[in-house]
Formats: sequence, structure tokens, C-alpha cells
Amino acid sequence: MRSPHAAGPIPPRVDPMPPLIEIQNVSKSYQRANLEIPVLRNISLDIDAGDFVALMGPSGSGKTTLLNLIAGIDRPSAGRIVVAGTDLTELNESELAAWRSRHVGFIFQFYNLIPVLTALENVELPLLLTGLPKPERREHARSALTIVGLADRLDHYPRQLSGGQEQRVAIARAIVTDPTILVADEPTGDLDKNSADEVLRLMNRLNREIKKTILMVTHDPHAAERARSIRRLDKGELV
Repeated sequence: MRSPHAAGPIPPRVDPMPPLIEIQNVSKSYQRANLEIPVLRNISLDIDAGDFVALMGPSGSGKTTLLNLIAGIDRPSAGRIVVAGTDLTELNESELAAWRSRHVGFIFQFYNLIPVLTALENVELPLLLTGLPKPERREHARSALTIVGLADRLDHYPRQLSGGQEQRVAIARAIVTDPTILVADEPTGDLDKNSADEVLRLMNRLNREIKKTILMVTHDPHAAERARSIRRLDKGELV
């Protein structure tokens, strides 16, 4: 009979990496007068590092609420949200604000650029909280604008840029601190088709080449197709 050791030593077991984002039995309700309005119901979802997830669903389905909970903008009424090992539900308000500034890059539908600041100055803004000296802040901001293809627009003001270019400045601002996750709420909702395609290609490149984990709320099936996975919500539940 063959010895059980004839085939050589048994290789060590490799435990799988835990999900980057763990959403466990999360519900969210809002109070209006004497009414409690449920928005999310018992959501459980794991998202791995390096994923690009599109959250889809009709208006009022809870997409943006879920995005805000993951980003630490809002708190769940029940359940836990753990991001990179940190349980957001255990942080107080100041701890949550510090966590957001370090770990989350925000991309909005309407860019939210400051009109009196140049592209470079807009991108530099999140770095003002880091304590980096000004030369280093400027270098990081230049690098981020180079990544999004706007190295030749550093000194332009928002009014001198197209909508697509403004959104790319906003993306540069979102990535300049090298955040753990990028959250995007309808990032192409205010753009024409060509500009939207340009922004989606950029987000896809950030995901595949720079390995950024991205969560994107969108109504647009064309935008959702650029994601690696799609999660659908309806009436506050995952379907």
C-alpha cells in the first residue's frame, strides 16, 4: 500500500482574503414627523478589493443611501458596515470624518469644483488636511491631473473647461489622497455621450490599472456595463 506521504508534503492552506467592504444586515429608515420611512431593508453584501460595482435601480430604491452609508456620510439604523477592517458603526462623528478624509474619494454628478480656484488648486484641496508641505501638495495634485489627462490644464479655471474636463478634475481631486475606495454618484449624469464615454473609460482605467475599488450609482445601463459587477436595488432590497 502506498505511503500517504509518497506524494510529498501537503501544501499550507491559503486563507482567502476577506472582503474589502462587508455590509451586514443593514437597514436604514428616516423619521418624518411621526412617520418612520424605511429606505433600506436588511442589506447584506460583500465587495472585494479591486472590484468596480455599479448600483442600479429605480428612483427611490435606496442606491444613493447605500452609497452614503458605505462612504461614512450617513449611519445605518441597524446592521454593520466594515471597510478595510474598520467598523464604521463604532466610530464617533469626528473619527468618522477623519476616516472619510483618508479612505474615501468622492465623485459627484455636478463636479462641485470651486469656481475661483484653478484645476490644480481644486485638486490640492483634500491635501490641506494632511499636513503635507505645499511643494508636495502641488506635486501630488499635478500627478493626479496627469493621470486624468489634464496636465495641460493646471492653471485653467472651471469656467474655462468643458463639462467632461471638469469631471476629470473632480476625479483627480478624488484620487489625489490615494483613497481606499472611490464612490461615484451618477458621475456621467450631467455629461453628453462623448464626455460620458471619456469619463467611463478613465474610471475603468483607474480600476484595472491602478486597482482602485469603485462603487458607482447610475441609472444608465451603458455606464453600468463598464463595471465588473452590477447590483440592483428595488424598494430598499437587493434583487
